[in-house]
Amino acid sequence: MLLAVDVGNTQTHLGVFQRDALAYEWRASTDARRTKDEWALLFGQFLSLGDLSFSREITGVAICSVVPKATMELRSMSEDYFGFAPVVVEPGTKTGIAVLMDNPREVGADRIANAVAAHDLFPGNNVCVVDFGTAITVDAVSANGEYLGGAIAPGVETSATALFSSTAQIRRVELVAPPSSIGKTTVHAVQSGIIFGAAALVDGLVERATDEMGGDARVVATGGLSAVVAQYCRTIEKLEPMLTINGLRLIYERNTER
Repeated sequence: MLLAVDVGNTQTHLGVFQRDALAYEWRASTDARRTKDEWALLFGQFLSLGDLSFSREITGVAICSVVPKATMELRSMSEDYFGFAPVVVEPGTKTGIAVLMDNPREVGADRIANAVAAHDLFPGNNVCVVDFGTAITVDAVSANGEYLGGAIAPGVETSATALFSSTAQIRRVELVAPPSSIGKTTVHAVQSGIIFGAAALVDGLVERATDEMGGDARVVATGGLSAVVAQYCRTIEKLEPMLTINGLRLIYERNTER
């Protein structure tokens, strides 16, 4: 079984695959201060929920991380507790995706994993990948499987936190859509601006990226808040919450013998 680990700035997403099928998945808060032993304790608790352990069942680990210290500790954890080195998405790892950036090393590992999964999901098509995380990213993948680049904007929670902390009379609200875009209360007005504003931002970026790719692209969304916002985006056609860890599974298979 494969343990796929996607470490974001805010959350860490774990998935356990039995061959190509996702058997278990969990989410935890990301804490860059965790040592390899603390990561092992956390993972061991999650694995026990599926009656799994370090010494049984898990035969491979794949990691993509945008937190360098966590990457180092997780690499060491895998070697010490699982007894083998993980496949880490980094320069030199076989992905099957050509990265057409001025500096390919700058691209986040999660964005590469998303591109791999999106190209597998829509082979032969241009694809835009929208990831609703700490940042909202919109990435362009060509029909030939080339990562073309993308856009990075503040995430939904990131924008909301900035608004709440910078204004004296606007209090924190639940991040859900209001009954209408024209808010009849301050709470609804804030919710409209955050949720519908994020949807409009995404639609604008996707439309621009699609135009630059020739006017035609499939659009898939993922990320922690994708279920909240994607339904209000005109351009998003498919929601895939497991896109990143599916990309990790594909990258693992391309770097090991099955």
